[in-house]
Amino acid sequence: MSFDINGQVALVTGANRGIGKAIVAALIEQGAKKVYLAVRDVKSAAEQTSEYGDKVVPVQVDVSSADSIANLAEQATDVTLVVNNAGVLELANPLSADFAQAFAKEVNVNVLGLVHMAQAFSPIIEANQGGAFVQLNSVASIKNFTDLTSYSASKAAAYSVTQGLKALLVPKGIEVLSVHPGPIATDMATQAGMEEMGEPASVVADAIVAALKSGQFHLFPDSMARDFGGAYQSYAESVIEAVE
Repeated sequence: MSFDINGQVALVTGANRGIGKAIVAALIEQGAKKVYLAVRDVKSAAEQTSEYGDKVVPVQVDVSSADSIANLAEQATDVTLVVNNAGVLELANPLSADFAQAFAKEVNVNVLGLVHMAQAFSPIIEANQGGAFVQLNSVASIKNFTDLTSYSASKAAAYSVTQGLKALLVPKGIEVLSVHPGPIATDMATQAGMEEMGEPASVVADAIVAALKSGQFHLFPDSMARDFGGAYQSYAESVIEAVE
């Protein structure tokens, strides 16, 4: 499948900063007709509203809440592209006293948030004659990072869910893209102690646009991610992407 951004109506969660903010900029640059900025606090999108005017629509959502996501879907019935970017990261290894608490928080947002977004918006995209669903996963979804074990586990689960969504949504005319960045220059990278390794968020945003157009499922957008992707490619192509 191939999906061109021009003329589309998009919704980006976590749209007010980091990778989400860069994705919004790339979508508008590529001709998106409208972009819903799905954020916890609509005031945080004031700068983008000032810059892009009526091309963006700030909308409130808490991706840890199924009810909040359902309410969001009622407001954005014209969407043809969803970019599920919002996520949380906790620093917890398997022996951390707070591992269970950290993992529960990450699963609620990174995994169940993805499920609820897909359940709410896949019928909308299908009703609008098809489109695309993009999930921001991570290289941590295929490789454990010890001090980020709870995060790695949540992203591995999200990646598995994304594969299931591909099998279900592609026949409905909805392209699915699983994005696996390495360290990117965002607040999350700083939290993880990887800020010096981070590449600009625009690298991810521009790669998403290109990947949607080419119809690929896996995207490893930055230099570290491409190293992972190169090592993973054979397995991904012969097992994950194999036609059942």
